[in-house]
Amino acid sequence: MGRKSKSRGWCGWFLVLIILALVVGAVVYTIKKRIAKSDDDSPVPGPPGAVQKKYADALNIAMQFFDVQKSGKLVDNKISWRGDSAIKDGSEAKLDLSKGMYDAGDHMKFGFPMAFTATVLSWAILEYGDQMGVVNQLEPAKDSLKWITDYLINAHPSDNVLYIQVGDPEADHKCWERPETMKGKRPLTQINTSVPGTEVAAETAAAMASASLVFKEGDSAYSSTLLKHAKQLFTFANNHRGSYSENIPEVQTYYNSTGYGDELLWAASWLYHATRDKTYLQFVTENGDEFANFGSPTWFSWDNKLAGTQVLLSRLTFFGTKDTSGNNGLLKYRQTAEAIMCGLLPKSPTATSSRTDGGLIWVSDWNALQHPVASAFLASLYSDYMLTSRTARLSCSGESFKPSELRKFAKSQADYVLGDNPLKMSFLVGYGEKYPQFVHHRGASIPTDATTGCTDGFRWLDSDEPNPNVAVGALVGGPFLNETYIDSRNNSMQGEPSTYNGAVVVGLLSSLVTTSSAVQSFA
Repeated sequence: MGRKSKSRGWCGWFLVLIILALVVGAVVYTIKKRIAKSDDDSPVPGPPGAVQKKYADALNIAMQFFDVQKSGKLVDNKISWRGDSAIKDGSEAKLDLSKGMYDAGDHMKFGFPMAFTATVLSWAILEYGDQMGVVNQLEPAKDSLKWITDYLINAHPSDNVLYIQVGDPEADHKCWERPETMKGKRPLTQINTSVPGTEVAAETAAAMASASLVFKEGDSAYSSTLLKHAKQLFTFANNHRGSYSENIPEVQTYYNSTGYGDELLWAASWLYHATRDKTYLQFVTENGDEFANFGSPTWFSWDNKLAGTQVLLSRLTFFGTKDTSGNNGLLKYRQTAEAIMCGLLPKSPTATSSRTDGGLIWVSDWNALQHPVASAFLASLYSDYMLTSRTARLSCSGESFKPSELRKFAKSQADYVLGDNPLKMSFLVGYGEKYPQFVHHRGASIPTDATTGCTDGFRWLDSDEPNPNVAVGALVGGPFLNETYIDSRNNSMQGEPSTYNGAVVVGLLSSLVTTSSAVQSFA
């Protein structure tokens, strides 16, 4: 039997050549798209690109401040001058509240800013975890987040009870000692149905919901626990409305709240992302006119979550589903988010005039760096939302701006913090050759072998010697409007760091470590 011919004939070969040409063309086009620049000169969305060493080094340093601030029995302690502390916190209520983090240079655990720290850290991980991973900072970030959420879970022993503070701030500020040697009483403060605190309950719900997304793949049981607490806390916050500042007046001296509407919107937004339950989306759209301050840009901070909420909800219109497309309520959030971005861009017709001569966004003498760093983090996020969704331009009163211009603004604020400023000084402790040496921080200021009580430790506050321990990664309060900085331990206005400063600077630096695209969905 003769062999069957394998000839396809000229028509068959012609078809093969056409198909081959199409395949090669598609491959070439895909490669070109990967390496091409969009019309805004930003990289096309894709996996993390080349590492920017400056930001990677700064991120590595900034992440360590969370270890500096840890309370409780330390595990795998990386800070040589820190040790176990506050082991018995919560014991008067038969709770383990030993974990969590000290708020700033003191030894207080304030639940309101601590929960905000957790929410922002979660957001940074969710958006930029791939970039953190490239420079080996993802696991440290998750570990620090869990140190806080472990505490928050224990601080919520029943549906309508949340412990919001450990320690007496008045007594705490009368002492200057290392946390490892504290001997004073550590009283607890709670909110409940009789003494509601909507903003703290809602912020803690936001922290739990956002963190549940972070741990969803690696630890589903822990994620489910966090989400259960988040739902309970949101219900508590919403059903028993009342300001914690009004119901517990003594908190006004330290973390006074200007209202709880922003926290309710912020929490509902995170719960929608965590659950895709439409009732949370309905909450933000139905309550926006009352709480969202549409059309009036605000500054993102531990007290005011509106700008963050507006940017977070904007991602739903950039990467919308059938539940969110065409939602007029969500469009209002995005329009206000755009107004915020326009206010940040230096060349925008609506640019804020609140800037130093060196270009730093300026809002407040106290903790001056919180607002520019938080604003820059939001600008990076919005830039990446635009880039990933192929949104080429942002319109500001008739003038258009590219995503790359938002990223340029974000870099300008980060660079200022890292030393590109008139003082040529880094405000991130441990980064660069020149940074604050007299940080307002008890543990950093006292030698580990010193024996002090509550009051005799004040000699270390008043000492003219630099801190013996480096509060590595601390983002201090920052410069005055005239771009001066007084490096003195007694200058808490400029020289005291905080964990929430740490969260926003970690978010900002993570966004700049490499070029990358936004994660289109957290779910």
